[in-house]
Amino acid sequence: MALIRRGFLATWAALALATFLGCGAESNSKPAAPAPRVHLVELASAEPGRLSYTADRAGSLRALREVRIVNQEEGRLTEVRVREGDRVQARDVLVRYDDRILRAELDKASATLGQAELDHQRARQLKEKGFVSEDAVSRAATALEIARAQVRLLQVRVQHMTLTAPFDGVVARRLVEPGNVTPQHTHLLSIIDPSQLVTDVNVSELVMPYVSVGDRAQVRIDALGEALHPGKILRVHPAIDPATRTGRIEVALTPVPKGARAGQFCRVVLSTGASEQLVVPLAALQRDLQGEFVYVYQDAEGTVRRTAVASGLRLADRVEIRDGLARGAQVVVKGFLGLSANQRVKPVEPRAERSG
Repeated sequence: MALIRRGFLATWAALALATFLGCGAESNSKPAAPAPRVHLVELASAEPGRLSYTADRAGSLRALREVRIVNQEEGRLTEVRVREGDRVQARDVLVRYDDRILRAELDKASATLGQAELDHQRARQLKEKGFVSEDAVSRAATALEIARAQVRLLQVRVQHMTLTAPFDGVVARRLVEPGNVTPQHTHLLSIIDPSQLVTDVNVSELVMPYVSVGDRAQVRIDALGEALHPGKILRVHPAIDPATRTGRIEVALTPVPKGARAGQFCRVVLSTGASEQLVVPLAALQRDLQGEFVYVYQDAEGTVRRTAVASGLRLADRVEIRDGLARGAQVVVKGFLGLSANQRVKPVEPRAERSG
């Protein structure tokens, strides 16, 4: 019995030793390194294209020519000949002031001028006879010039007592009535030219390089229905608003449709981008603190290179590249997560859109 027990213990010890030696061998062996993962990307080509940008911008119609009639002389109004809506022609009388005091002063100045002319003539005659000095003649000449200037001044002031229309147009506002006493530089009337209506609209700074004076536009006036009326760009303002990054353009109706009036709400439809540009998918354009860039695929090395670019006009899912990219360059459009410059990548075909 003791012999059997000793044999069992020896067998158990041998098995335990074998198990220990086997575990130690496994723990000392190093696992095989996993194969590096391939970075998959989708590519698209930079190709020439036409981005036809269409914008609908709201505005209000206004008269291109509008003048405020303002008095140069204070006084009492004796006559206001026009009311809102009246048509006037250039040089038609609009308002008159009481000019009796100024005319009396003009008569007085005219009489003074006549006396000054006589005094100057007499001084010259006496000078020729040696009775007066040259200084007396000079004083008489100075008095004559002052009298002439006074007459000219009063003639202009009398003319300012009658205000006339500066051009053919329509009275838009009347702010005074006969009998009112107004101080100098009071706004009395407003005259507009209804045959020239324009509107000012703001457009993105990205669109500004593609619009120029004379370009065609279309104008929809809500009060006149859904019809589009022809117009053209009359003026492109040179400055960009730094707060909104928009510029202003002035669009004129050519011709002015029947029923159009200053102050009406309108919408301007602009179409730009007729020239050919280098275009890539908008998804390819990346930005960081250094600016705009794209990843360009290097076919020979199988890597991507970071390339700084300057973008331009954008439409839907495409964007114009103005600088930094060559025609036909392959750019990354998908697979940016974990992507860095000079990294090896594997291009894959874009997934087909699933049918609904």
